[in-house]
Amino acid sequence: MGRGSQQTVPGEPDSGKAKGVYTWEEVQSHNSRNDQWLVIDRKVYNITQWAKRHPGGFRVIGHYAGEDATEAFTAFHPDSKFVQKFLKPLLLGELAATEPSQDRDKNAAIVQDFKTLRAQVEKQGLFQGQPLFFFLHLGHIVLLEALGWMLVSMWGTGWIPTLLCSVILATAQAQAGWLQHDFGHLSVFKKSTWNHAVHKFVIGHLKGASANWWNHRHFQHHAKPNIFSKDPDINTLDTFVLGQTIPVEYGIKKIKHMPYNHQHQYFFLLGPPLLIPVFYNFNIMHTMITRRYWVDLAWAMTYYLRYFYCYAPLYGVFGSVALFFFVRFLESHWFVWVTQMNHIPMDIDHEKHKDWLTIQLQSTCNIEQSFFNDWFSGHLNFQIEHHLFPTMPRHNYHLVAPEVRALCEKHGIPYQEKTLWRGLADIVTSLKTSGDLWLDAYLHK
Repeated sequence: MGRGSQQTVPGEPDSGKAKGVYTWEEVQSHNSRNDQWLVIDRKVYNITQWAKRHPGGFRVIGHYAGEDATEAFTAFHPDSKFVQKFLKPLLLGELAATEPSQDRDKNAAIVQDFKTLRAQVEKQGLFQGQPLFFFLHLGHIVLLEALGWMLVSMWGTGWIPTLLCSVILATAQAQAGWLQHDFGHLSVFKKSTWNHAVHKFVIGHLKGASANWWNHRHFQHHAKPNIFSKDPDINTLDTFVLGQTIPVEYGIKKIKHMPYNHQHQYFFLLGPPLLIPVFYNFNIMHTMITRRYWVDLAWAMTYYLRYFYCYAPLYGVFGSVALFFFVRFLESHWFVWVTQMNHIPMDIDHEKHKDWLTIQLQSTCNIEQSFFNDWFSGHLNFQIEHHLFPTMPRHNYHLVAPEVRALCEKHGIPYQEKTLWRGLADIVTSLKTSGDLWLDAYLHK
């Protein structure tokens, strides 16, 4: 027990008036699913029961059990004063005065410099969104949707009009994906409730997906990017082995669910073509039903009703279903290549408990800026800045990028920026490298 603390029941907040003082060793011992503590600004909280009600999902907050969560807490919550009312009942005490503010081997100088940078960025107003920018973006998505329908309505459902319509609809879906990402990260409006409300409309009515599903999955990725067993985006269900550590571990254990030395080849068959039309479609529907996300399901149904109302009279039920999956097939290629070029070629490993700046720079890279790259990737070509400041509106990434680069140079942290083609090619190159590491370990270790 911490010095001066009262006896507590695991999983329950301290009900006594006297608050305790704790060491990092004590905090780190509370890191199991049924007993979770964490630290924010040197305050120790018992989040065991609260994790089940956490709006971002129990997994993302649980990933910081036994750790200092200050930087992640600051990054994800634009209105920290509002969140404090939820934290207050969970307060156990604070770190002992003799304990450092950072846990494990985190670099205190980097943490402080990044905190200073964030304060400067806030002072410059770079966390303030321009709603007009996002509603113009929404407008071009609606125009694309209308154009796709008008094209086949006027020119018929032959192969050429259908192909053109599919490309237009896939473009609209990809751009709607970037737009829902903006609202999901609370980066448009000052009030979180407004962002959440519009997020449900964009991801539900424009894409037929679930806001809760996206939140619970995506925030884990941001909290622990490229960390094995914590980032769901690298949970490839043993279809691929990524990075340099996992392939060797699989090889030594003689695990061969797939011929991983050929993964850079079968990636073209299993990755981009199938992620959205097969895995995501099934996973989203299954999640909404099993977890009873009825509001999300209702929004998703408005998308399907609108879609079939528009296209079933033109293509029939079977034809409109085929068109739907072909559009998803095209969108999936766009989505996979854009999202993976920033992460797959980077460091993928087990938990190393790094500070926020270090972990994000090791797991992300940028693609050089251009008007096309910004539009094509939804400004996720500035993946580094997005990961460091997830609630920052995307139209301000280019303004903070020079300051981030300067901070990285000061501390000797690599800041990688590539051409679009290099980024795409590096996905395949990194898959081949990982596959070769697996084969070597499988045969010789």
